[in-house]
Amino acid sequence: MKAIALIPGTTTVHLVERPEPTVTTSDEIKVRILRVGICGTDREEAAGGRARAPIGQTELIIGHEMFGQVVQIGQAVTRVKPGDYVVFTVRRGCTKCLPCSMNRSDMCLTGDYLERGIWGLDGYQAEYVVDKEQYIVRLPPELAAVGVLTEPLSVAEKAIDEVVRLQMARLPDAPAHPDWLYGRRCLVAGLGPIGLLAGLALRLRGAEVFGLDIVDEGSARPQWLVHIGGSYIDGRQVSPEKVNQIIGPMDLILEATGVPSLAFNLLDALAPNGVCVLTGIPGGDRPLQIAGAELIRRLVLNNQVMIGSVNASRDHFQMAVDDLMHAHLRWGDHVERLITHRYAYSDVTTALKQQPSDEIKTVIEWTT
Repeated sequence: MKAIALIPGTTTVHLVERPEPTVTTSDEIKVRILRVGICGTDREEAAGGRARAPIGQTELIIGHEMFGQVVQIGQAVTRVKPGDYVVFTVRRGCTKCLPCSMNRSDMCLTGDYLERGIWGLDGYQAEYVVDKEQYIVRLPPELAAVGVLTEPLSVAEKAIDEVVRLQMARLPDAPAHPDWLYGRRCLVAGLGPIGLLAGLALRLRGAEVFGLDIVDEGSARPQWLVHIGGSYIDGRQVSPEKVNQIIGPMDLILEATGVPSLAFNLLDALAPNGVCVLTGIPGGDRPLQIAGAELIRRLVLNNQVMIGSVNASRDHFQMAVDDLMHAHLRWGDHVERLITHRYAYSDVTTALKQQPSDEIKTVIEWTT
């Protein structure tokens, strides 16, 4: 079968021929890949950044934002059947710590996890893949057009879920509300796919959503957010440290840019008892100077929390599927407009290297 592979640490990305995988155990599932999303991680890998081939191999099949259709199942599989639309999760546990044994490798304690298409395991940019039932999530046919958005949405779902759990546990008045997020003022920094999908999840929960970026208000990303009831803040007109003065304080800040200076500057906009959750991963190692004493005083005196959130469990993938379905019922094909660019698998180099100004989400199509 055809697959897209890279040599980690280089910019060499090319089509390769690999043996077609087969179901060999009773809990395995074979999936025909329909499309795979391209994200910043893929582009970082293709630029020679962080990636690791499986042990004993020199190349890594890339791709972790997959969507496909079941073609074969092992005899013990009960969760899906041939013909079902599905996604597989990304991270695989270390087999050493308790969270990983609970299928929560997103909270691995050892750091010895593997990630399909990123770190030590071949990914999903291939005609077929096989994996175990514990990592699969089924999607209804109505989501065939947007199922490839499940993985990036799962990242936002985990971050939001952690915030809600934290606030429900620590705030004495939180249990008085049926949903802590309802009516809350939430700022999403960075209107890439994860940021916009976070805005979608927050709007579905009744939050007031503000999206911060540095693009023109009439461009694709702000307009997508406005369509679902969000508001746009142009960071070139309203700097992060002025958000509180001009727009008002935020109960939740979800950072999806990976820009360290912005993440810390946004704390000026955080309301008392508020939470800032970081999902962006910075590149490089440039030092950052911050007013440490003032930052700590603010966090302590205002009962504020700053946390990081990475990857997602199967439950968060399921939350993403549920929210995609709710969004489909509420906003119709508007969700599909997040997918702005599509490329054939044979044109993957173009997909990885080009980032048009109107791009939101690029996908690789494996079927015609």
